[in-house]
Amino acid sequence: MSNSTLVNEFLLTGFSEVWELRVLHTMLFLLMYLATLTGNLLIVTVITVDQRLHTPMYYFILNLSVWDMCYISVTVPKACVVFLLNNRVISVVGCAAQIFLVFLCASAELLLLTFMARDRYVAICQPLHYHVIMTPHVCVQMTLACVLSGLVYAGVHTVSTFRLSFCHSNVVHQFFCDIPSLLKLSCSNILVNEIVVFASSMIIAGCSFSFITMSYIHIFSTVLKFPTRRERRKAFSTCVPHILIFIIFLGSGAAVYLKPTSDSPLIQDMIISVFYCIIPPLLNPIIYSLRNKQIKEAIRRVMKRTLTSFR
Repeated sequence: MSNSTLVNEFLLTGFSEVWELRVLHTMLFLLMYLATLTGNLLIVTVITVDQRLHTPMYYFILNLSVWDMCYISVTVPKACVVFLLNNRVISVVGCAAQIFLVFLCASAELLLLTFMARDRYVAICQPLHYHVIMTPHVCVQMTLACVLSGLVYAGVHTVSTFRLSFCHSNVVHQFFCDIPSLLKLSCSNILVNEIVVFASSMIIAGCSFSFITMSYIHIFSTVLKFPTRRERRKAFSTCVPHILIFIIFLGSGAAVYLKPTSDSPLIQDMIISVFYCIIPPLLNPIIYSLRNKQIKEAIRRVMKRTLTSFR
């Protein structure tokens, strides 16, 4: 890696050079980070402890929470250091590691959201066969598929990016290392890289979008046939949060990675990056805990059990 570049470190960028705004941005990022870790850790703990939540649906929510904590931890701590201390330096190896982990977490989370749509489809459209189709073995296989696919996807993009030479500048106009920002710094021919990024993003995002869309077309057509409003409301309440998170995550990611590198306004890309790196991990525990009756009841049981044990 060091032989393929004339740059041995990069400089990350904050949203502003004004000290007061840097402090404000640090506080906002830190609060979102702590809220994300607290919420997701609470979901992981409750689902793990409460035997009633040991079902495929909550197994996927638990995995989503784990990926959320990893995903936001890749970017936000370093961003807070950049904002508050103005310590903008990140090594080439550190930058490569950050890109690899961001792509790993993002692609694994996208595939996990896709498999969650499959779970909802089977639960609502084929309820009698649910426990036959969504067995623990199948759920583990889906999880492994997310991890392995994410490793391959992240590895391909990281290697292809750091085969380039960087000599124009070492200032990354982003609060973390991402591929579009790095491609602007390369003095190599980046056409192949842009094609690879665009094509692979189209494939993984397009397949996930198509699969989830078809799943929810079948789900909604089935739900609308339910005899009572209560049953329809209950079914919709398990689907709407998933759709909301998927739209925010996929839409903001596509806005950055599915357009030419040269057409990217810097501050706009930085703001959009917040919506696919920070907002989904922050919203997941809020949506899945505050809107989910079973998780709220499980939290009460766990808290009651914990308080009783301290007495």
